[in-house]
Amino acid sequence: MALSNLKNITVKYFTYQNSRPFDGYSFLAKIFHWSFVLIFAYGIYKQVDDIQQLEDLSLLKFEILFASIFLLLLFIRFVYMAKTQTSSLPENTYMIQKVAAKIVHLGVYTSMASIAITGLIIGGLYYAGLKQGIIMEGIVGIHEFSVTASYWFIGVHISAAIFHRFKKDGVWNSMVPFLKEK
Repeated sequence: MALSNLKNITVKYFTYQNSRPFDGYSFLAKIFHWSFVLIFAYGIYKQVDDIQQLEDLSLLKFEILFASIFLLLLFIRFVYMAKTQTSSLPENTYMIQKVAAKIVHLGVYTSMASIAITGLIIGGLYYAGLKQGIIMEGIVGIHEFSVTASYWFIGVHISAAIFHRFKKDGVWNSMVPFLKEK
């Protein structure tokens, strides 16, 4: 039952027949957005540079807790945005641009979730004593790929936001609290 509800939410999120017009993102949507900027930046800042650092059990526990909370908040954010918010893109936006925007958003969600999930797997394998080998190398590789993909998706997202700031079509103002369009 829960899986079908998640599927329905996901399908709704990635369709363009909105049942209501865009009237601005909610305060909670903006809090989610900008909080994730800070949480992700913190995660990158405090990242584990060498897997051997996980020998420190308190660091390992912190990493597992951080990744678990991050994943839970990401899931809550996705469900909230899919159920309550609509796209800020103007109706006359080309369909290819709308699809590209959704692909980038999905890419951000997917890459961030993959970072947390692979981080949890790495932590679990490390705790279980599987500290090296092909399995650990494979999961670490997926983790590193996910981090790189997230940088690219976030870069495209920021570039698109800047594009809309210069286009002055209201998209920038819908989420960004500074340098407002006139």
